[in-house]
Amino acid sequence: MNPRMRLAVLIFWCGVTLASLAIAQQTSKTEPRHRSATEDRIELHEGWSLETSAKVEAKGEQISTPNFVPKGWHHATIPTTVVAALVNDKTLPDPYFAMNLRSFPGVTYPIGANFSNIPMAPDSPYAVSWWYRKSFEIPASYHGKTVWLKLDGINYRANIWLNGKQIANSDNVAGAWRTYEFNISEAAKPGAENVLAVQVFSPTEHDLAITFVDWNPAPPDKNMGLWRDVYLSDSGPVALRYPTVATKLNPPANDRAELTVTAQVKNGTSQPVKGALKGQIENVSFEQEVELGPNETKDVTFIPDKFEQLVFANPRLWWPAQMGKPNLYPLTMEFEVGDAVSDRSHTEFGIREITSDFNSIGGRQFHINGKNILIRGGGWSPDMMVRENSQRLQDEFRYVRDMGLNTIRLEGKLETKEFYDLADQQGILVMAGWCCCDFWERWARWKPEDFDIAKESLRDQIYRLRSHPSLVMWLNGSDNPPPPDVEQMYLDVEKDLLWPNPVVSSATGKKTSVTGDSGVKMTGPYEYIAPSYWEVDTPQGQPGRRQCNPGGCGGAYGFNTETSMGPAVPPVESIREMVGKDHLWPIDDVWDYHAGGGEFKTINVFSEALAQRYGKSDNVDDFAIKSQMQTYEGLRAMYEAYSRNKYEATGVIQWMLNNAWPSMIWHLYDYYLRPGGGYFGAKRAMEALHPIYGYDDHSIWVVSSQYEDAIGLKLTTRIYNLDMTEKFSQENNIEASTDSTAKIFTLPEIDALSPTYFLVLRLEDSAGKLVGSNFYWLSTKPETLDWAKTNWWMTPTASYADYTSIAQLPKVKLTESNRTEIKAENAVTHVTLANPSKNLAFFVRLKVDRGPKGDEILPVVWEDNYISLLPGEKRELTATYRAKELGSANPTVEVSGWNVEKIE
Repeated sequence: MNPRMRLAVLIFWCGVTLASLAIAQQTSKTEPRHRSATEDRIELHEGWSLETSAKVEAKGEQISTPNFVPKGWHHATIPTTVVAALVNDKTLPDPYFAMNLRSFPGVTYPIGANFSNIPMAPDSPYAVSWWYRKSFEIPASYHGKTVWLKLDGINYRANIWLNGKQIANSDNVAGAWRTYEFNISEAAKPGAENVLAVQVFSPTEHDLAITFVDWNPAPPDKNMGLWRDVYLSDSGPVALRYPTVATKLNPPANDRAELTVTAQVKNGTSQPVKGALKGQIENVSFEQEVELGPNETKDVTFIPDKFEQLVFANPRLWWPAQMGKPNLYPLTMEFEVGDAVSDRSHTEFGIREITSDFNSIGGRQFHINGKNILIRGGGWSPDMMVRENSQRLQDEFRYVRDMGLNTIRLEGKLETKEFYDLADQQGILVMAGWCCCDFWERWARWKPEDFDIAKESLRDQIYRLRSHPSLVMWLNGSDNPPPPDVEQMYLDVEKDLLWPNPVVSSATGKKTSVTGDSGVKMTGPYEYIAPSYWEVDTPQGQPGRRQCNPGGCGGAYGFNTETSMGPAVPPVESIREMVGKDHLWPIDDVWDYHAGGGEFKTINVFSEALAQRYGKSDNVDDFAIKSQMQTYEGLRAMYEAYSRNKYEATGVIQWMLNNAWPSMIWHLYDYYLRPGGGYFGAKRAMEALHPIYGYDDHSIWVVSSQYEDAIGLKLTTRIYNLDMTEKFSQENNIEASTDSTAKIFTLPEIDALSPTYFLVLRLEDSAGKLVGSNFYWLSTKPETLDWAKTNWWMTPTASYADYTSIAQLPKVKLTESNRTEIKAENAVTHVTLANPSKNLAFFVRLKVDRGPKGDEILPVVWEDNYISLLPGEKRELTATYRAKELGSANPTVEVSGWNVEKIE
């Protein structure tokens, strides 16, 4: 580091708070051993020390000894990036509030720019390396065993020392998506104090690192650090890793499953080893002899042709949640040397087979155990500082299940084992692959080292992912397919490691010379789009329409790997928490900072549509509730169109499911886990038996997303004017077969409709029980699209619908009663709402608060919300949440709405 740079960095660190300077040397005794799914291990979690190398003169040989005292270093808990640790100990303020992040040292890149493609400023505190140090004790029982050190994620390069010895350097430790395991038997000191020191270097713009593209800003350290778990494990001479079971079924009978079992074995010694690899699945056992050369690692496979016991009759299949039960089997594997068990693993797997083919228009269609599935999902983002939170992860999976989504897409942000385990257990499919828009897709600039890092990164991730039944596919590229040499390199890895699922060249419709058509499209839109877009855009196109991308535009046909109706302005409480009271209204640069990057640095297109369709807002509360209406409309329309058009439409991924930080755009629930209009619009669209209005031709459809026939159904269709005058009524007796879509009838021309009118659809079973419903607000003014001005992110609206007449709805006073019961760890609040008036109660929102005037309880799963009540209508709804969130308060139900007097 040159003197000028060192001076600049030291100036910054002179401003570190007294609290962080007062942190003394962190030491820890032996940490508890935790049983993981694959091994006993010692978590190196607590008690780390962290410091910039600009303030440390000592070398790794000294730092990694007990005699070194990390005086004044920051305390850290692993996993953590550098900036996350500094935020955690209050050295830096909350980066998620307002524009605090712009004040962070090192944040010099332009607002809305993709920082991963921009060099760090020379005087950035993170342009130099940072030291992570941990003192710990290795149990005396490790004497005579092979000791392994595992680091599940380092961003980006590192030098590693243990007990004064360097065990790895930055030439071979490079790559954010690699995992590292080192045999530290010679350096480890069982029964004594050990010290680990890791010198971490941040990624450059020329590294295969982590990017958030245009989703949100990036922290100034580019998420450098030990960002995944660090732990120890022990074994005999041979270690056992990555046990996996792949399945071949005989659909549609599915009464025979041929299982292939494979695992990696590692010889940790410098001598040849002979042993036996044994496995057991319930009462089925299998084994084979294995020979390993000195320090050899290889995969050992059991195939059903040679091990007939791996042919299972009438297996319990793993299904996605809406298709059946996600059954899991136990797998125990052992490697024995002589009469001793060298290593053992306990995992779970699912018996299932995922295949894909192309439909009549070239869209990729997926099949689970021989049955069709319409992929309906959302794009995942980790936390902006890639922090892990087990409770939050479970909460987000609960939201996914509640909405009826069946898939989560990971664009380059490959997740923790806990994430995949939850997906396995809950029957949620995972669509994983590499990211776009940074060095991962700058193949022409790759050096030989980058090819090696990319190959090893893929190997590490395929090893991690291949055992999980939730994985539905792997994408070798995102916005572009790799060039032939890289694609073939990836395919070779996937074949070598027995990847059991479909591989797609990229998330786009671009053909490759290696694998041909992808069968998917990444055509947007991403900006605000009118609800009719999804159905009006067809494979045949529109007159005067510009070509969006290979695969057409974003309409409901084929498989759209990422698309959206645009921004998702959250409820007003989240806006207050995000921008602060001084920036609530009007919309300003703080709001824009919490939009996106690139073409999405403002929410102007969304706001203009909102003003044109619902009327101009003059305060934040009005803007927020209208935003919930528009987002409810838009997300419901997108999912409904793809559902209605199955299986010409084969899949759609909402961009996005969640956000890395508080955001005004692209989510189904916001960063604070507050479900808004978009959440409930999506949930409504994905109910198992669902009546739908077609914006394109005014038709009424019924879609079944369940895998059993529904007979004896009655569909009731009614249309009301603004004053609740009934203008149309019809009943149809129907049946809905398994996984079906059917057009029931087309609405006739209706005279004398009010400018805004309402369509009510109710679907009842043979016993009169409501099994599906929908409530639309519609406009007599046609909403049209300017197809000629279509670009990659949007099709502009030529003429807007007009809902401004909803301002004329009379005020309504609802009656409300509620009771709360505690069920195990959950509280369930039952709410009864009734509309005794002769007017519509429109867009009614319910909240459960911690007592009068208290904060809203989050997360919360509402049976339904943002509902509308007809005159005389009564609804009973439930809200489920963790009982401990109440604290000592009693729950208070808060009711509000567009034209509803507030009740608390």
